[in-house]
Amino acid sequence: MKCNTAEVADLVIHPEPAIGSAGRSLGCVAVLIVLAAGCQQKGSPGVAKTTPPPEVVVTVPVEREFAPFEEFTGRLEASEVIEIRARVGGYLDQVLFRDGAEVKKDELLAVIDPRTYEAELARATAAVQQAKSRQQRMAKELERGRQLLTNKVVTQEDFDRMQFDHAEAETAQQIAEANEALAQLNLGFTEIRSPVNGKISRRLIDQGNLVKVDDSLLATIGATDPIHAYFEIDERTVLRLRQLILGGQMRLPTEQKLEVQLSLANENYFSLRGVIDFTDNALDPHTGTLRARAAIDNGSLLLLPGLIVRCRMPIGSARTGLFIPEEALGSDQGQRYLYVLNDKDEVVYRRVSVGVQMSGWRFVEGELTKEDRVIVTGLQRVRQGQKVAPKVGTQYADSLPIQDKPKQAVEAPAKSLPTPAS
Repeated sequence: MKCNTAEVADLVIHPEPAIGSAGRSLGCVAVLIVLAAGCQQKGSPGVAKTTPPPEVVVTVPVEREFAPFEEFTGRLEASEVIEIRARVGGYLDQVLFRDGAEVKKDELLAVIDPRTYEAELARATAAVQQAKSRQQRMAKELERGRQLLTNKVVTQEDFDRMQFDHAEAETAQQIAEANEALAQLNLGFTEIRSPVNGKISRRLIDQGNLVKVDDSLLATIGATDPIHAYFEIDERTVLRLRQLILGGQMRLPTEQKLEVQLSLANENYFSLRGVIDFTDNALDPHTGTLRARAAIDNGSLLLLPGLIVRCRMPIGSARTGLFIPEEALGSDQGQRYLYVLNDKDEVVYRRVSVGVQMSGWRFVEGELTKEDRVIVTGLQRVRQGQKVAPKVGTQYADSLPIQDKPKQAVEAPAKSLPTPAS
């Protein structure tokens, strides 16, 4: 629309004569406003602004061989816990261990006053000598009586009495020797020694106190090499394991060394290995779980009873599958999904099901191939069918190790992603 300035001026200067002065003024203002708005429209059409496609980071799935597993929370316990108690009574004469120290098997820990037991041993030894002397005298009398009986010097009754006396003397000697052995044992029990290798607790009785037989607790020793990890297997997993065993896909833990991986509270990977050596014979009716135990080598004595660990137990045989970074997964009312790109860089919605996690990557299966480009970051800015500007996430290339180990041990230079299939 073109503006004619002269026509506008003419309309203002020469208004209609039939209109009053006030009406003429309002009419002129209205005409000027309409014409001015029309004049503001350009003669050439405007150019529309286009929004660039959003930028997203993509990577490709990684194919790895893995064993399906389940994770449980467990707690470490000593493989042996022994209470150190006195086997004889008396006053505690010496305490030779240091509180909380590592002790060796047969190491001397404490001594009870041995003088009373030394005297008992001496008396028992003397009684043995006395019994031996009497037995020897009875043996000689029996031999002479046998000769006298042959010569008809003694009667059969006298000879029978000699035989009985000899038998009583032999029995008395055996009793005396048993008493001597008991006295020797009691004297040995005054020296309290460690029955196993382990870590000893603090002393519970100080030197000089009276110790009662089989009653007074001196300390406790926990054997921590190997150390045990106890964990609870839920009912669903127990049923799944039994079905695999019945189907021949797994063997019982008693028939094979079923290895488990363990992780400490300050670790994000599984650095420890153990072997299951016990499963309970029934589920706990209160918790609905089955208790299992794994033995862990603890030669370095790093592990202590009471520590909480994560236990990863393999379920079934090894298989090959695709893994993608955990942050690439979306969730829609419980349904997990991925956004992948086609050959035109358009967003495609793919439904997947997820499985085990390993080093920040998640096993997925469903509508996914190992050539697909998966959107890792920027999921909130895209929608299905939208064209995007992909950027390769080199930080994800080869970040999934062959096994679940610390990343420091498996670092490798980043590689470029393959070209998507057309």
